[in-house]
Amino acid sequence: MKLSDLTTLRIGGKIRKLVEARTAEEVIEAVAAADAAGEQLLVLGGGSNLVASDAPFDGTVVLLRDPEEPPLLDATCEVGASGEPDGIPVDPADLTPLDPTCGGAIVEYFAGVNWDRAVRYAIAREMVGIESLSGIPGTVGATPIQNVGAYGQEVASTISRVRTWDREKNVVRTFFAADCGFAYRDSIFKRTRYAGPVPSATGRYVVLSVTFQHTIGSRSAPIRYGQLAEALGVEVGDRAPMSEVRDAVLRIRSAKGMVLDPLDHDTWSAGSFFTNPILAPHEAALLPEDAPRYDVDGGRIKTSAAWLISHAGVERGHALGERAAVSTKHSLALTNRGGASSDDLVALAQDVQQRVENAFGVHLVPEPVRLGLEL
Repeated sequence: MKLSDLTTLRIGGKIRKLVEARTAEEVIEAVAAADAAGEQLLVLGGGSNLVASDAPFDGTVVLLRDPEEPPLLDATCEVGASGEPDGIPVDPADLTPLDPTCGGAIVEYFAGVNWDRAVRYAIAREMVGIESLSGIPGTVGATPIQNVGAYGQEVASTISRVRTWDREKNVVRTFFAADCGFAYRDSIFKRTRYAGPVPSATGRYVVLSVTFQHTIGSRSAPIRYGQLAEALGVEVGDRAPMSEVRDAVLRIRSAKGMVLDPLDHDTWSAGSFFTNPILAPHEAALLPEDAPRYDVDGGRIKTSAAWLISHAGVERGHALGERAAVSTKHSLALTNRGGASSDDLVALAQDVQQRVENAFGVHLVPEPVRLGLEL
């Protein structure tokens, strides 16, 4: 087995040992065994946020698999902690909608659950708050690490707790929302590196499960993203039926090559490859007048990486060779056109970084996890 078989970029070297895990207990057992043996470790979900070297990975990959079972916990005004009414697994679409006077719903998922399955479940159960995150590849466990967000929503607004395995203390540790240190595409889980004897791309805290707290209703959270509002025919700040929000998001993502399709090389990517730069006011003042600017916490200013790339002369489809290129649909995605190596992708990424730095003095930071390579 190769990492190229397990990542959406389809790049990566041979794996020495692969362990699949479908429960928290299996994750703990595999991770603890690898750490005790002094092996390199990579915990992998959907492989949609990883750029791996073509060199062999001489360690253990713990691959989280979706058990395809009901949530670990679905506690609402009408559903008990057994997971489903009367403990009987059913299709959420067949359940009676939740009482609109209910104060909310709490749902816990194993880290390996497919993220979009969790979104579909929430919409079917009329649980509000993640509908704009439809179509994002990967697993539930990856979402708090990156504080995954898109189209005006991010998981930090609905996550209530994250249950983890602390690799350094060999204990289960639960983080409540206030302890997660959520920021733009960041969290304590991403920032806290493993300090053990063997360097690791996987951090100190391995996510075991994630609990979300939702309000109840058939209409979405307020729409915060202009393009999505336009697609729905509503004003920014309005609400819309959640099923319509999902459909609109999927159409927008598909048009940008951001919904996985094995026949479309524009989807052979790690999604948005660079984070949107967050700049000090004096740095933002040096940008062209028409560059996007958004106020963020601490008086800083966020601008658009996609805008910087396209205005630095990097066209969609830009390539240094035939095997790796900027997506033909979206300037923020770097793609494998077939047979690309990690060296091909690194060279392309560095070329884009250099062009943006030369044009605007801004260094673009890669968003995906890097394994065995530097960017």
